[in-house]
Amino acid sequence: MDGWVGAWTGGRAAVHIGDVADFNAQFFAPGMDAAQRARRLRQAHHYACLAACYSPEPALLVLPAEVDPQWTDWLARELEWGPVEVHSGVAPGRTLAEALAGRPALAARIADSGRPVVRWGRTGAQGESPELAAVRRYESKAAAHDLFTALAPDHPGIRVPEQDRPDGRRRAARRLTARAARGRTTVLKSPHGVGGYGTVVVEPAELFAAGGGGALLRLLVRDEILPPQGELLLEEYVDPGPSARLRDLTYDALVGPDGTVHPVGAGAMDVAGTHYQGATVGPGAVPHDAAETARRFTLAVGERLAAEGYRGWYDVDFVTDRQRRLAPTEINLRLTGPAVAFMLRERLDRVRGPGHLVRTLDAMPLGARLGPEALYDHLERLRPRCARLDVTLLPLIPTAGHDPEPAVGLALAGPDADALDAAQALLTAANDALTGMFEALR
Repeated sequence: MDGWVGAWTGGRAAVHIGDVADFNAQFFAPGMDAAQRARRLRQAHHYACLAACYSPEPALLVLPAEVDPQWTDWLARELEWGPVEVHSGVAPGRTLAEALAGRPALAARIADSGRPVVRWGRTGAQGESPELAAVRRYESKAAAHDLFTALAPDHPGIRVPEQDRPDGRRRAARRLTARAARGRTTVLKSPHGVGGYGTVVVEPAELFAAGGGGALLRLLVRDEILPPQGELLLEEYVDPGPSARLRDLTYDALVGPDGTVHPVGAGAMDVAGTHYQGATVGPGAVPHDAAETARRFTLAVGERLAAEGYRGWYDVDFVTDRQRRLAPTEINLRLTGPAVAFMLRERLDRVRGPGHLVRTLDAMPLGARLGPEALYDHLERLRPRCARLDVTLLPLIPTAGHDPEPAVGLALAGPDADALDAAQALLTAANDALTGMFEALR
């Protein structure tokens, strides 16, 4: 099989390992206390439910959190999967590697499956390798910036934001204050962070309201937005201007086993502040010129990663400026939320015919806390309403419905953006209405 699907799994049903927490734990900052570590593991275990879609078709699925079989049955029915062997609830409060070390039969089942094994990303559990060294290097937003700077002169339409690397946090606080005094908004970054953790946009008014750069840094650490220790990067805020319809883009690609770089596609991301919320991929999701600029640059990044030994999925994230140029901001050397949208699009196009637009909504708020059965019933009532809009509803993250801030991760697939917008509005209204329903029972 040609193209990225062939390079990823050879077009075969695969073993999917939901090891998001394992990947993230490699980059936990020194000084993170046990309570914060536990919270981040729990959040990662929710996100690991996306493992159902780490390739277009799973054969065996390993999840750290407990899921109801109704969930995987729903996905299998809509996506026309064959039988899926599901092992869920295997790693509460632990990484998946720690859990599998205590479950040798399951570890052997994975190793002896004879199928491709796909994971969220490379970790030390698979042994030291050039691939892991590349992950550790370029997951750093400082090293990624250096690579962007080296490649950009050969790529019209790409502009790299300025980045300052102060020596120590006191100096970072002083420079942050000086930038604010000049009226400059700053993107403050820890070199490593995922899902928005370790990155924050600092506006001058916010800094001065906090009492200066040092006070703001202490506040951001207290609120678990920044790690308590380590280097900080001060990056230029790229202003999109008054028309910011196309603000956050991503381009996904992969390096095949032989080192060949395969393009996957461009996606329009939904980012609230610095927190990724979801993505839309498919025909027209990203204008052609922007997609081509992102493609050329991302493939050049991939050639460099391949030369250093990296093999696997990666993406480059961009923001757009007032001149509609693309500013690269980071490399993710792993699967990503948008990658799941591409997997879904590939599968739906294969089994139902081409032309699907897919939108992932990773954490849609719920108006009330719902247990697994109640959440399934809620979504099942919404499924035919979405279908009347010619939109397929797919539940992706069903484990956070009973959290203190309840949410559900979903995907929508349809013929065009208007249909997806209508279905998303329907879902938002129905989720919000849960508040009133439960208040009426008091």
